[in-house]
Amino acid sequence: MSESDAIDPTALPLTIDSLAEQFTLCGLSAGQTVIVHTRMSALGWIAGGAEAIVCALLQVLTPTGTLMMPAFSPDNTDPSNWQNPPVPEHWWQIIRDHSPVYDPLTTQTRGVGKVPEYFRCYPGVLRSDHPEASFAAIGPNAEYLLANHTKLDRIFDDDSPIGKLYQLDGYVFLLGVGYNKNTSIHLAEYRAEFPKRFFKEGTAMRVNGVRQWVTYEMQDIDDSDFTELGADFEAAHGISPCRVGKGEARLMKQRPLIDFAVQWMEKHRAAKEDRSLAG
Repeated sequence: MSESDAIDPTALPLTIDSLAEQFTLCGLSAGQTVIVHTRMSALGWIAGGAEAIVCALLQVLTPTGTLMMPAFSPDNTDPSNWQNPPVPEHWWQIIRDHSPVYDPLTTQTRGVGKVPEYFRCYPGVLRSDHPEASFAAIGPNAEYLLANHTKLDRIFDDDSPIGKLYQLDGYVFLLGVGYNKNTSIHLAEYRAEFPKRFFKEGTAMRVNGVRQWVTYEMQDIDDSDFTELGADFEAAHGISPCRVGKGEARLMKQRPLIDFAVQWMEKHRAAKEDRSLAG
């Protein structure tokens, strides 16, 4: 939705206070530890834009709560794997040789929207050290969530911020996005037993103070069935979306989602692999 499409003369603009009120009606409350995924354009016209959303989230959570968002930098990966868009092969080595190293203070986010990019620069926000799949957080549990997020090859496993959110029995808030943007479900991919695929990845990072291009093997993660999985989860747990502005929102406990997703993947992905081998 473009900004002009978001301007609806029959509706009032969203504000920090009206957003906070609607977040509360969705179940967000003081003291929770929550990861938020957003698509601001789905909500309608907002006075203050991304800043208003972050302020409203923090207002509801209060300083006793912890807010986390993805702060991914997928452009700091091997260009031979890029698809949206791909780049010419004769560029690949130039990119590997000259891409800036990841810096949690300065590296911009990519592909996660305006709200996480604003949030990572917000005073007091911390950011994890993973050069491709970092997270940003603020609040009492921020340091615990983000600490030691350095495994290049297992970006969303039990030791990642997603895995630590599971240990804290935290929440997921999908704000204008669907389950295909629900990063937490990738934790289930690491836990579930089904045939896994791996590929070669690379990143620019500083090793012992020196810039290096580091290559490694990592599990191929796949969100293509997350929407179907999410629909089955909602049906099983009686979850219904709430409204924020013009968009849908969903607040859920993360732990039941992951436990459900592990069993769902072991059933559906194993069957899918069997069909592909039979074909």
